[in-house]
Amino acid sequence: MIEDVNDVLDYASDTEWARFLPVASPYTVRDAEEFVTRQILKNWDDRPRFAIEFDGVVVGSVKLTIEKALSIASLRYSIARPCWNRGLMTEAVTAVVGWGFEELGLLKVCSRMDVENVGSWRVMEKIGMTREGTLRSQGVNSGLPQECHVYGVSRSEWKAPNG
Repeated sequence: MIEDVNDVLDYASDTEWARFLPVASPYTVRDAEEFVTRQILKNWDDRPRFAIEFDGVVVGSVKLTIEKALSIASLRYSIARPCWNRGLMTEAVTAVVGWGFEELGLLKVCSRMDVENVGSWRVMEKIGMTREGTLRSQGVNSGLPQECHVYGVSRSEWKAPNG
């Protein structure tokens, strides 16, 4: 919602939070306004995105990008640095992946992240995703070639973690 702009600005202005993400630096009010507006206007059928709220403040998000023809979704997420290592991201990702399998009938959910983003791939492992490989020079982040680990879980493999 548009009133979430200041919350997004607060966490997205943190350069350590942004380290592995393709976001503007410095992150401005306009960047936050444009981000929130894009999320409101995106087609929910193809790209559902959920805000993560903690103590009444938006601290991150989880989104799926759905390839309907294949019944596969790509998972992306981020959370404010003060919320790292508290289990919030694991809880949010578990809920969204489970929702994708149960409500959308997805066959598989996959995700990729920078090989140096240890916290992110630990979340994938905690929820039962398997590392399927590493992509070399798959993209560019901050002007540097990026290597990414790729994780996935199929509906038949999915067992939501017990918190």
